[in-house]
Amino acid sequence: MTQSSAEKISNIVVGAAAIGAAFYVLKKPHLRRLAWQLSVAALTGTLPAWITQEIRAGWEASGQPTAGHTAAI
Repeated sequence: MTQSSAEKISNIVVGAAAIGAAFYVLKKPHLRRLAWQLSVAALTGTLPAWITQEIRAGWEASGQPTAGHTAAI
């Protein structure tokens, strides 16, 4: 078996497992509610934290002189 065919087979297996898991979760009401709550928690917790980190990194990078330029102090 070549590397390429092994990767294709593994992608198919993982895709089928993901579809099966999604179907199972959507079929059970308590798992559907849990999945929804986890999705909302991830979007309201991780996304703002990531945006804050990016803004902070941009702010800090803007205060440093670029290559070839000197800062006037």
